[in-house]
Amino acid sequence: MLNKVSLEDILFLDIETVPESASFTELDEVRQALWDQKSQYKRGEGISAEEYYENAGIWAEFGKIICISVGYFHFKGSRRQFRVTTFHGEEKKLLQEFRNLLTTHFRPQKFLLCAHNGKEFDFPYIARRMIVHHIPLPDKLNLFGKKPWEVPHLDTMELWKFGDYKHYTSLKLLTHVLGIPSPKEDIDGSMVRQVYYEDNNLDRIIEYCERDVITVAQVILRLKNEPLLEEEEVLKV
Repeated sequence: MLNKVSLEDILFLDIETVPESASFTELDEVRQALWDQKSQYKRGEGISAEEYYENAGIWAEFGKIICISVGYFHFKGSRRQFRVTTFHGEEKKLLQEFRNLLTTHFRPQKFLLCAHNGKEFDFPYIARRMIVHHIPLPDKLNLFGKKPWEVPHLDTMELWKFGDYKHYTSLKLLTHVLGIPSPKEDIDGSMVRQVYYEDNNLDRIIEYCERDVITVAQVILRLKNEPLLEEEEVLKV
């Protein structure tokens, strides 16, 4: 079925998230108590809610999106180009900008959203944060009443599972297995909070996020048995 999907009909994306506040102490008492309850099942023995707060970015109820990077293929004759851009800044603004993209250029039914582990993380996280900010959900993220085959989402991790529900594979491992050249990584996901709040270096995070978008596109190319992107085929706009 994947071979029937045109590369030009896919919007590749990745998000980066951080805790809603720089530290646990900045939360009011109600938020602190709710975080304590929410994170209890994940914390190890003897780890307090405050100590574990650096991980709050993985939950949409206690985190926020600081950038959404997107990429799409453009063909002109035999020339192939992969264009990448990033929405960043204040969360409500970047979500509105991303929504505008989905409701204009990528509104037709044929278009699909694609991310690695997107069905469990990126897509629901974006939808939840839009609801928090009173932003109407675009059709591509509003799954209510949709049958499984009507959901316009591709997930490279799910594609690699081949029906094996218990199988988790990181994007880094998948690219290694598939022989996809891995760009030199300046940071990894565990460092995003520090780079954002302590180093105040959003540009560094955006670069990391855009690299992941390109990598997801490379995985789809491998799964479709098509040539990988060359460096000169990637255009940042």
